[in-house]
Amino acid sequence: MSSVDTTPADTEGVTAIFRRVLESDDVTADSDFFLLGGDSLIATRVLSAVARTYGVELSFEDFVLAPTPAGLVELIAAVR
Repeated sequence: MSSVDTTPADTEGVTAIFRRVLESDDVTADSDFFLLGGDSLIATRVLSAVARTYGVELSFEDFVLAPTPAGLVELIAAVR
């Protein structure tokens, strides 16, 4: 049995990951990770959480191109 959630990613779930990693409640679906103070080291925590939760491995380059929860949801859907 896999511990990976295979349900589709939604903006609320990815937003919750951003909030947890950035330790901030001021995150919306359109919030830019880097404008909220995130950096490349913290971004790896987001990518790891996405991989664990949704079973999708995204690169740092993917993250830079789509640094919002809504953007990552679109990428996850495209990869699946």
